[in-house]
Amino acid sequence: MTDWRTVLGESTHISQDLDLDGTVAALTELLRSPDPAVRDEFACTTLGRLLPFLDSEQRHRLGNALLPLLDDAEVQARTFAPLILAALVRRGEFEPAWLERFEAWYPAETDLRGYDAKLGWLHAVAHGADLLGAFGRCEQVEPASMLHLATKRLLAKTDYVLRDQEDDRLAYAIALTLCRAELGEAESVAWLDPIAADFRTGEPGPVPAYASNTMRTLRMLYLLVDRGVCPDWGDAPAAQARHRNAVREQLAQVLALVAPFTG
Repeated sequence: MTDWRTVLGESTHISQDLDLDGTVAALTELLRSPDPAVRDEFACTTLGRLLPFLDSEQRHRLGNALLPLLDDAEVQARTFAPLILAALVRRGEFEPAWLERFEAWYPAETDLRGYDAKLGWLHAVAHGADLLGAFGRCEQVEPASMLHLATKRLLAKTDYVLRDQEDDRLAYAIALTLCRAELGEAESVAWLDPIAADFRTGEPGPVPAYASNTMRTLRMLYLLVDRGVCPDWGDAPAAQARHRNAVREQLAQVLALVAPFTG
């Protein structure tokens, strides 16, 4: 196996003799590897380090090469492609086909394991949330469409209860999207209507996994809307939801449907 750290050297420099296109193609293929050391520590990390050295055309080729991975038979390929796509979108790159394929994959993914003893981190919901948040901030994407996509992901039936703060990652992506200036007040809350309708159909007994996931995501979202969200996980000032009060009130009403002990 190629030691990409040796090939690339320091993170801010690459060898003049490096075949960038060939290296990117090889690393993209390694995103399918079942070995987490190869896929996560080498391929994914190194692709991220290479992005600043690629021109826009090369980045677009990379994004297009990632799309087939969203249909791959191997779950790790499907769940790591969104991480690199998110990095591309955050750098200002966009193709309608990227959005179309993501919208088809994200709510339909059924393997929601966070960590697997052999495969390592998979994180379909969290990694997909990173791309949802990137699209949610992208000026070429209607923000309301990402809010409704989050609803579809939340309400998709599953037996898997999220862990390792994956619900927090999805809440973060929604919160970022809610900061878009283009959002009207009605759009900011309409995506919660299907969730409220679903909660109203709840019956006594064990809470379905998808409902538990949804409740916990909305609780974190309430905190982010109330306190503000840091767009880049850094020291930048917290951004506020475009219609903070309306969203906060609607979140409280929806959560109250599954919390009859509230006042």
